[in-house]
Order: sequence, then C-alpha cells, then structure tokens
Amino acid sequence: MSDYSIWSKPPASLSLPPGEVHVWRISLEQRSDVLDRFRSILEADELERASRFHFEKHRRHFVVGRGFLREVVARYLQIKPEALRFVYGAYGKPALAGEESLRFNMSHSHEVALVAVARDVELGVDVEHVRADFATGDIARRFFSRVEVEAFDGLPQEEQVAAFFRCWTRKEAYIKAIGKGLSQALDAFDVTLAPGDAAALLRAEEDDPSRWMLSDVDVGEGYAGALVVERPVAEVRLFRHDL
Repeated sequence: MSDYSIWSKPPASLSLPPGEVHVWRISLEQRSDVLDRFRSILEADELERASRFHFEKHRRHFVVGRGFLREVVARYLQIKPEALRFVYGAYGKPALAGEESLRFNMSHSHEVALVAVARDVELGVDVEHVRADFATGDIARRFFSRVEVEAFDGLPQEEQVAAFFRCWTRKEAYIKAIGKGLSQALDAFDVTLAPGDAAALLRAEEDDPSRWMLSDVDVGEGYAGALVVERPVAEVRLFRHDL
C-alpha cells in the first residue's frame, strides 16, 4: 500500500463510511487558551494522570493529546467531548463505552500526536521521533525478529536509521491494532523495512497477515509514522487539526 503524505483541513461536516480511515495530526505545543479548553473537557482521572508527570512540558502534552482525542472522536458522534466515556481492554487498549462501531487509536511522540478513526474494523497508529542514537543494531537485535534483523544488517549504514524507524512504527502500530500491547512479543511477527519495499505484514503467529493493511504515514521531518488497519480499506484521509 502506498504511503500517505497529503494533510488537508477537515470538512465542516464529517462522515465516516465503512472502509474509510481518517488520521488526524496535531502539534502538542499549544497556546495557553487551548490548554485551558482541553483541561475543561477532561475527566478528573485524566487530569490526575497528567499531574503525575515530572516535567511540566509532559503534563501539557498529555492534556493536549487527551483533549485532542476527545474533540476528534466527539465530532464523529456529534456529542460534546466531555460526554465521552472510555473503557479499556485486557491489555489497556481504549474504546468507547456504549459505542461498538467507532474505533480509534492514538499515538504521540516528542511534539506530535496522531489519532486514527474508522468504523467496524480494528486499527493501530504509531508515530516516533527519529533519533539516530536509538536506531542501533543492538536495539534492533533486542526487539526485531530474525528476518527483520537480517534485512536491517544488510542495508548500507546511511539507510539504517530510516529503516529502523519504518520497522519500529509498523510493529508498534500492529500490536496496537491487535490490542495486545506489550504482551505481544515483537519478534513473533515480521514486517518489511527496506527502502522501496511496500509496507506489509509478512508473518504473524496465530494471525493471517492478509487480514491487515500496513502503510506509512508522512508525519513531517524528524518523525516516522505507520498505520495498520483491518481490511477492507477503501480510502485513507489525513487531516491536520488546526487550532
């Protein structure tokens, strides 16, 4: 599946037909009035979670990310964002209480957050801030499968950082889509990572790789992003959340 890179302003009236996936992007660095607005729609437990972060920057980012998630999801349901109630699966994947059709997933890294939304299909999204000092062979051998490590080691050094984060985001998006989180061994499935190879799930224990569509999402310079969606997928649309 092709990469996705064109971010547009969302329409005033949103619709989400079956087979369509929407991915939203926001900067986690926002004005104080936006922070105040987001705080006003969060529940007490969300505000308490924000307060646990040691650094004030991370407290702000949590508020923006959670408020952003509420505002995006609420638009599709045509309700107030503060009216949303979340429930959590056995491994912590969030869902909406009393709403089985609308599915969503969120990821954030450094100063960017993504929210993916679809109907009646599972999905996962991941964004990572690209750090060359993290994209090492030692880390790859610790977390990647044997097939992925061999592909990584076979690349020229100048291509390894980009390949590392292609692999990392595709794997993270997949484990989020299946809802198993960190309980899923990262070496129990294989994804593509070499430049020029289409994003794909090659192998998965106790799963059919053809069930899933993998694609890269161009989040911007300094970031890598990936989306995993249960088929069928007719269209993926990217929206920027302008405030």
